[in-house]
Amino acid sequence: MASAACIPPVPAPGEAAGLRERARGALLGLAVGDALGAPAENMKPSEIRARWGRITGYVTDRPAGTDDTEYAIFSGLLLARYGAALTQAHVEAAWHEWIADREEGPFRGAGFSERGTLENLRRGLAAPISAQHRHAWSDGLAMRAAPHGVFAAGRPAEAARLAAVDGSVSHDGEGIYGGQAVAAGVAAAMAGAAPVAVVASALAVVPDDSWTARCLRRAMTAAHRGERAVRSAVVIGGYPWTDLAPEAVALAFGAYAAADGDFTDAVLTAVNMGRDADTTAAVAGALAGATHGVAAIPAAWAAAIGPARGTCLPAIAGHHVLEVADLLTDAARGGAGAADAALGAAGTRGAAGAADTALGAAGTRGVAEAPDADDLPARTPGDPGAGPVLPGERAAPGRSVGVIVPGEHPAVAEVWP
Repeated sequence: MASAACIPPVPAPGEAAGLRERARGALLGLAVGDALGAPAENMKPSEIRARWGRITGYVTDRPAGTDDTEYAIFSGLLLARYGAALTQAHVEAAWHEWIADREEGPFRGAGFSERGTLENLRRGLAAPISAQHRHAWSDGLAMRAAPHGVFAAGRPAEAARLAAVDGSVSHDGEGIYGGQAVAAGVAAAMAGAAPVAVVASALAVVPDDSWTARCLRRAMTAAHRGERAVRSAVVIGGYPWTDLAPEAVALAFGAYAAADGDFTDAVLTAVNMGRDADTTAAVAGALAGATHGVAAIPAAWAAAIGPARGTCLPAIAGHHVLEVADLLTDAARGGAGAADAALGAAGTRGAAGAADTALGAAGTRGVAEAPDADDLPARTPGDPGAGPVLPGERAAPGRSVGVIVPGEHPAVAEVWP
């Protein structure tokens, strides 16, 4: 069962202009966090300190988002097209048309969960069987879940439902729960909820006894003691995968809570904790950006984010997170002004003044991290509807399900008693 804890009420969403500013804050905050965290991905805090001291801003000449930003745009465009009517068939068809059936970019589809999904789809496996691979528990849904919270502002349960529909093609179990927690948290923040209510909303949509809920509660207990305490409460010393949804989502919410929702502090806390730093900082940035709006994002950080170059997903090239934020805001209000918007052509839409920066390859997601003196002690363990025209739209493929060869799942049950 989901948490039965007393949840502070989520306020009703504000007027349209305020919602648009929060929507822009959420998705631009995601992209900024992704770009800030990318150089520190898969690193330990000791390695970050040895190389940069404490990261306080961009540490590369051409900062840019990674697969986290491009997949968030992917999910945002799909949601802007179908809204609350989004189905598993819509998501599966988009994965085929935009990714699986196209020539891939240098990232070859992105992280391990995406690779497993693409391999299954190309074998003819349909959702939800396509999510049966080794990394169904990854943070690949969490990194793209913020658009669901933007669309369902003030409705955390609906945001979580949409995230589960989106994730059913690529994730299962804890991977779904992580995405639902992020979507619900952003939905609460979009309505102006205080950080405590944002976290409570996330906990309310995941099972009480899930690894995700346990990690979130540990992070919240430690948040008042700062980033080292949050990391110590959540990270399993020596555990090899940094893209675990329960860990990454808890670190992101912990950074957000430790900063009391402040954008700059939340994102930099997430970055300096290392691990899957681009995703944790992206999620923390989405939460804090939704809480305070786009004006809370430092101008120099915001200016570095240009339209996606399609480094990971070629079909997404030319789309900007601000464009997606506006489309989702319009779609949530009935699609005014967005019903027939053509989104297939690349260009700088909704991004006046933003630098057209190339997306930087941040390395392979989920790289093994070996313990060192800084590590923490190990614990025992297609039906077109109203909306924008999307690239390569087509009906659901209706592929038959072939022989299932289940992947080897990490021994999550052995980690937590």
